[in-house]
Amino acid sequence: MGWWRLDADTLAGSRFALSPLAETVAALKTLHRGGGAHPGERRWLDAALPRYRERLAADPVTAALVRAALGPRWNATFLTPTPGAEEHRADGGRVAADGELFARELAEVRATPPAVARADLAETLGGAPPPVLDRDDLAERAAGLLAWVWTETVEPGWARRRRIIEADVLARTARLGAGGWADALSDLRPGMRWLGGDRLGVGHRDDGPQPLDLAGVRLLFVPVTPQQSWLCWDVPTVDGRGRAAPGRRFAVVYPCSGVLAEEERRAVPQALAALLGPNRAELLILLGTPKTTSQLVALTGLPLGSVGRHLRILRESGLALRRRSGRSVLYHRTPAGQVLLDAAPGR
Repeated sequence: MGWWRLDADTLAGSRFALSPLAETVAALKTLHRGGGAHPGERRWLDAALPRYRERLAADPVTAALVRAALGPRWNATFLTPTPGAEEHRADGGRVAADGELFARELAEVRATPPAVARADLAETLGGAPPPVLDRDDLAERAAGLLAWVWTETVEPGWARRRRIIEADVLARTARLGAGGWADALSDLRPGMRWLGGDRLGVGHRDDGPQPLDLAGVRLLFVPVTPQQSWLCWDVPTVDGRGRAAPGRRFAVVYPCSGVLAEEERRAVPQALAALLGPNRAELLILLGTPKTTSQLVALTGLPLGSVGRHLRILRESGLALRRRSGRSVLYHRTPAGQVLLDAAPGR
């Protein structure tokens, strides 16, 4: 397992960040894989995958670039720049401004020197890239494809994706307050867990620098809605003694815990809405299968505090129960809640 050494100052300055580019790279990785992790992701693929394959079929050079950049060992570094710590906020902001943020992030990919892009591909592949990629426009082609993925497949649903990301960050920060960093980071990505002392295990494989001393760096945790995960860092990264250069940025991109197979938004019966209120009635409908508060926030768009208040009222009235499953608290309908729902006219 790879691991990082984190001192108190690094953890004190660490935070969660939002990155439209990371979301787009995660979408690209999902399209490249061609399989969804849950029904909601598979529905998205049904719409996006034919158009993506059609685009690559018309551009064999870019198709070869994607196969090389998303190699079997890790991503090509230039394709996954580390978010800027000052401008990426995951605790609110204007959705419209995120398009501007994506453009700034994409400019970093586009500005990659040709020699650096080719070297990154060689490192990813563990050998020389195929001859078709011996050219100077690789970064421009990668940026063009990422712009297409954003515009055609991510941006149309960005408002919902952003709600899921914000819900995950709210849930993570609550865990941070209750159990510290060891609790908040323990299941961030496959293989990640606190090893004790100042050591954070970051993966099952040697998929990053290990062991690496991250004293003095800026460390970000970046949620994305597709079920994808990777590590990214600025280069050059490490000095001759295995320590990260002070001031460099490192990031852990991880899949949101609040993502689930998106359920069709059902119309709330008027009689039920009049009895319970429209928001509580919608929550009762959604609790047919157990869900966390972060999942309910993502599905409804309601603030976390409102969801919590409505759930408390549903529990006190005997219409919902909560139970703990591992580190999560799940809410579900009671038999009384089901009877009320079945009796509502229009169901």
